[in-house]
Amino acid sequence: MIHVANLTKIYNDLGDGRFVALGGISFDALRGEVFGLLGPNGAGKTTALRILSTLLKPTSGVARINNVDVVQTPDLVRRQIGFVSVNTAIYDRMTAWEMVMLFGQLHGMTDEYLQHRMEELFNRFQMNNIRNVLGSKMSTGMRQKVSIVRALIHDPPVLIFDEATSGLDLLAAREVFRTIEQLKDEGKCIIYSSHIMSEVVRLCDRVAIMHRGNVVALGTLHDLAQQYEIDDFEELFFQLVAANDDQYNSLVRV
Repeated sequence: MIHVANLTKIYNDLGDGRFVALGGISFDALRGEVFGLLGPNGAGKTTALRILSTLLKPTSGVARINNVDVVQTPDLVRRQIGFVSVNTAIYDRMTAWEMVMLFGQLHGMTDEYLQHRMEELFNRFQMNNIRNVLGSKMSTGMRQKVSIVRALIHDPPVLIFDEATSGLDLLAAREVFRTIEQLKDEGKCIIYSSHIMSEVVRLCDRVAIMHRGNVVALGTLHDLAQQYEIDDFEELFFQLVAANDDQYNSLVRV
């Protein structure tokens, strides 16, 4: 469902030369899989996700969503994905119902199908009590539910969750986890980006650990634990990041 090969993103820095945000990463994510894209702040996760969601063009390399190239046909890619972030904009002067409807209309959905889909999702996520609540009046958990439903409205095969539980309370975060598990069971391909290792252990089938714009480890949690002989995944993550930290200058400044 997602194919990334030798993907790079380089920015020109007038003061220090070039900054390598992505140094040629490669991975594949499959249907019915939660694929974790992990790393500390500055690892390149958000850059990779922005490229996959067509918000940013790569310097070189290949990225395809459901066999559609993100650079050559970005409009088609946008039909294949739903993007959820805790920073997703919620419009203060629109109700939950109006916001979801707007995104369905932007995806070109017919009125009949859009109405059916909205009723289905508002029932599924128990949102009928906030249909007419303005964005300015929503709690953080309400906002995140709206973000998830509008990402799902056009029933995309690929979902991207970028730090989707950051700032959420425990109950709201558990709703996000439950949603992701349901979407996986439905055969969706899910990219889950996070720096919270307990979430990764709960949700992810395979992971790519990123550091300074590069993938430093890739595989299932079980395979990585065996490869590095470290059972505790959080400790494994920290050791991999620390071991690769001394490569920083050669990887990001050229």
